[in-house]
Amino acid sequence: MIRLVFLLFFIPTMLLSQTNFEKGVQFMGSGKTELARIAFENVLKENPSQIKSLEYLGDIAGQNKNWDKAIVYYKKIKQLQPNNAEYHYKYGGALGMKAKTVNKFKALGMIDEIKLSFEKAVALDAKHKESRWALVMLYLELPGIIGGSETKAVAYSNELMRLSPLEGYLSKGYIDEYFGRNKKAEINYLKALEINNSKIAFQKLYNLYAYKLKNSEKAQQLKEQFEK
Repeated sequence: MIRLVFLLFFIPTMLLSQTNFEKGVQFMGSGKTELARIAFENVLKENPSQIKSLEYLGDIAGQNKNWDKAIVYYKKIKQLQPNNAEYHYKYGGALGMKAKTVNKFKALGMIDEIKLSFEKAVALDAKHKESRWALVMLYLELPGIIGGSETKAVAYSNELMRLSPLEGYLSKGYIDEYFGRNKKAEINYLKALEINNSKIAFQKLYNLYAYKLKNSEKAQQLKEQFEK
């Protein structure tokens, strides 16, 4: 009798949670993020540690630029699954975006945790490209006095090259462009475009021609070639 009462109580609760999650996923797929948020929050009322709901809520908070909420959700999922590289990456990313909104003194205090989060993701997953990209950008943007380093940025760019020549040339082009070495950036972006006629490689090269090299003729030729 006790077992029957338990099942009658537990099964509907479980089904309700599952239904809310499925609704949330459907709402996310159709771009109805506010309805998705409500659905995932309802899941958490029944199961506060439901990982995917926490992740989705973090993603929604990030889309809304609510970095404080995103940090809370991502911190929880990385604690629940400490060996998941993606969760450390997302946590570090939310921290990084938050750091851009606060004063410089407070941002300085966040740098170590941001860096450690990305480096943890790299250590956990030898093929995690996003965390390597994040470290390339971080080491470029940080002043040298607080850990910025072109050498370290290049090292992670080299890792990207081993994982994906396309990503490797794009990251090398990004580094060269950052330091104003626009001709070298052009060469790297051209190599990326040769490997894969991707939209991002085209966009990087087009922007370089149009806004850095001020060569509208090359930019137009590239656009016509890409559209063919």
